[in-house]
Amino acid sequence: MADTTLLAEALFPHVTRLGADLEIQYPPRNLPTGAAITRFAPSPTGFMHIGGLFAALISERLAHQSEGVFFVRIEDTDKKREVEGATDIIRTTFAEYGIVVDEGLVRTSESVGAYGPYLQSERLDLYAICAKHLVAIGRAYPCFCTSEELAANTATQEAQKIRPGYRGQWARCRTHTVDEALARVRAGAPYVIRLRSEGTFDYHKVTVDDCIKGSLSLPENDLDTVLLKSDGYPTYHFAHIVDDHLMYTTHVIRGDEWLSSTPLHLELWSAFGWTAPRYGHIAPIQKVDGGGKRKLSKRKDPEANMAYYAEKGYPVPAVIEYLLNLANSNFEDWRKEHPATDYRKFPFSLKKLNVSGALFDEVKLMSISKELIAALPVEEMYTQMTTWLTVHDSALFDVVTNDAAYTKSILGIEKEGAKRKDIRAWSDAREELIYFFDTGFAVDTTLLTSDTPKEIVVEVFDRFLETYDPSDDATVWFGKVQAIAAALGYAENLKAFKQNPTAYKGHVGTIAQILRIAVTGKTKTPDLHTVMTVLGAERVGTRIRALRDILKKTRQML
Repeated sequence: MADTTLLAEALFPHVTRLGADLEIQYPPRNLPTGAAITRFAPSPTGFMHIGGLFAALISERLAHQSEGVFFVRIEDTDKKREVEGATDIIRTTFAEYGIVVDEGLVRTSESVGAYGPYLQSERLDLYAICAKHLVAIGRAYPCFCTSEELAANTATQEAQKIRPGYRGQWARCRTHTVDEALARVRAGAPYVIRLRSEGTFDYHKVTVDDCIKGSLSLPENDLDTVLLKSDGYPTYHFAHIVDDHLMYTTHVIRGDEWLSSTPLHLELWSAFGWTAPRYGHIAPIQKVDGGGKRKLSKRKDPEANMAYYAEKGYPVPAVIEYLLNLANSNFEDWRKEHPATDYRKFPFSLKKLNVSGALFDEVKLMSISKELIAALPVEEMYTQMTTWLTVHDSALFDVVTNDAAYTKSILGIEKEGAKRKDIRAWSDAREELIYFFDTGFAVDTTLLTSDTPKEIVVEVFDRFLETYDPSDDATVWFGKVQAIAAALGYAENLKAFKQNPTAYKGHVGTIAQILRIAVTGKTKTPDLHTVMTVLGAERVGTRIRALRDILKKTRQML
């Protein structure tokens, strides 16, 4: 028996299975040629970041459009950083946003799939088997260095301006003989398992075939990185290699921050003699801050948290389609050509991802969202809105559901041709709907008189009430408004006013705006004739008369 095999047995006396046993336990998947096997492998450390959903969406699309498999694996080996309930947040977010998971811990609280467990903390026996194998073949060894010794190493390197790290001459335990290592193990000295690197950082490069960034040349790894910690838990570097091999992952889509670690990961794949998946590194989603750009921060930016979009009331499809716009710039043109097609039919491509990082633009998200809301049938619009209000605005929920038919008539204004686009998210519902209801309705009279004398405003009200007939169609209704304008010295249309502005006090738009403010309290609304029709003659008349009386009283007081 080779010396390193004796060391492996001493380090892992409880491990009786071999690597070959794992290959039998996890046989190759039976999938079509070219099918991608991708994963989302988060640490359960808090809320769901929009960058996480972005990466998950890319991985899911890559797998499913190739008839492959998308699974979720929870990397929970760092128990100090784990946040209770974080896995549930991932699960509910994926369910809400329609990210279809084939295997893992998201569809239910139990694992789904034959390649689990999907919690890394339940896979410790697998890591021990693989670590034992690396020790046995001489590619890993026990390190007994204390935290104080490691700190001293780093301090010396920094003082000498040497690149820090446990490597070469600084790897104190690397040169231990097997007998020395065995003696310390048998004496009960605590240890970690480190990779015995064969790389030379300063002289050799490794070619990384990044499926997003293309071919990259990076320095070889020369660090004897920790693979197993003293408590038997693996580091990310080691665990994801074992897991991705046994789960047959073909593509690993992850953040840019892991790019510098890729040579280490490729060395580990090589040490095992396994074929590495293709790595693809995504630049972080950025935002404009002052005169520059920075990545979205979970501490500084509320929009980094997926809960933000639920609180604002953005429909799920709007968020998904916005992220697809960030991922592939041609998605917008595809959507215009296929307005009613499910986004899953879009031919997503890794090659079209923005290498330098997408820029978050909430104005663009709002634009996508209002188009989607405008296209919803009234019944669906009502359902989605009231569902959101139930959680986020119970007072408005009570108002709009008290007379569902009336609320639906409001939502139906200008729905034909999806012309009405004032609701960008369900949080806009209060601002855009409340003026249709008497509860809390009010008008700032200065909006009426800031540019127009009170006498004119009162005259507009009197003349309108004299001629108003709720049965008038839009043409007849507007003709009467034009007649009021002409009688008061205003042009009947904008064209006439522009041709001879000195001949008029203004144009018909001023008269219409006075009426708009009077019945809605707003300066911008959907088509005014339709708004009045929905409000009803009684409500329109009551509101105008009330304002007329207020203005008359204030005029008399002057």
